[in-house]
Amino acid sequence: MKILIVKKSSPEKLESDNEDGHYADKRKQYMETLKIRPMDECRFAVVSLGEIMLRLDPGEGRIRTTRAFRAWEGGGEYNVARGIRRCFGLPSAVVTAFADNEVGRLIEDFILQGGVDTRYILWRDYDGIGRTVRNGLNFTERGFGVRGAVGCSDRGNTAAAQLKKGDIDWDAVFGRDGAQWFHTGGIFAGLSETTPEVVIEAMQAARKHGTIISYDLNYRPSLWKAIGGQTRAQEVNREIARYVDVMIGNEEDFTASLGFAVEGVDENLENLETAGFQHMIETAVKEFPNFKVAATTLRGVKTATINDWGAICWAEGKFHEAIHRPGLEILDRVGGGDSFASGLIYGLVTTGDPAKAVNYGAAHGALAMTTPGDTSMATLAEVEKLMRGGSARVVR
Repeated sequence: MKILIVKKSSPEKLESDNEDGHYADKRKQYMETLKIRPMDECRFAVVSLGEIMLRLDPGEGRIRTTRAFRAWEGGGEYNVARGIRRCFGLPSAVVTAFADNEVGRLIEDFILQGGVDTRYILWRDYDGIGRTVRNGLNFTERGFGVRGAVGCSDRGNTAAAQLKKGDIDWDAVFGRDGAQWFHTGGIFAGLSETTPEVVIEAMQAARKHGTIISYDLNYRPSLWKAIGGQTRAQEVNREIARYVDVMIGNEEDFTASLGFAVEGVDENLENLETAGFQHMIETAVKEFPNFKVAATTLRGVKTATINDWGAICWAEGKFHEAIHRPGLEILDRVGGGDSFASGLIYGLVTTGDPAKAVNYGAAHGALAMTTPGDTSMATLAEVEKLMRGGSARVVR
């Protein structure tokens, strides 16, 4: 895939009609290249927009019976920025909001430990009990064997969910400071009635300043249940999709969030034939020809601790498949897809080769699931060793 480094990028006109007569012209307009700004014009390689919660993990136990939790930070969009910085060594920042209390400052400390820049965090006055604003909590148990992982979020009325259009100076983020890449996703878009407007506002500014836009569909039924369900999720995500350069999802997301069916997949997602997902992606990029890259992870869940793991990536009319890892042993599956996204972004930014990029993503995701917590503890050297087929023999 050709990567073009440009000094300036003019805004691209978005069109909503997808009539066949316009398809060829649209494809030519959008698909020639990814135009990535040079790093010497940008403070950050990646800026992410999303909510960051305090994750409380009972370890090997259950949420309902534990007497102790281990604390982490985590959030679908943030995890990508952290992976970019901590594993791949590129500068990143996060845009979010916190209630200014001890929990918010704890999460900030976790972010600082991960090396992600905090200058775009908005701090909201705390009323003492969370009546007007609060920080989100995410209770997560990993599962084991036949017992699947469980997530129980407590995130209503949070500072991030209350973000609205106009709160962020996006021209400062993408213009004054500059970013090569902007990443956000369907978790943040599903937090409230106002967050989709923030996503679109950010994407419009990113496009104006020549910043590449990626979006992880990350469908979560619990987020949409009380605000219109899957129907509303598809309305929101299909509108946002019009602005996206690189669309990312998992084996369920493209169907749940955008309405594209995958042929030959059973309801338990045990039979994940690549051909069905390739056909689905071809349908998606025909309807949304602004997609320059579309990628999906493929996770076949045998047990909570044994998954088949793979990924495919479409770019410039060609498919590229990552090394397939059947029977991958999992310690903590949460964040595997986010680590795939950060590896994919790193590969595209640094190599311009989608075949390499999808393997960076799949290897990083596989390694991230061998450690606890949402965020990756892998190194670039470990990712590249796994890509080369390296073994798990002891290193000493």
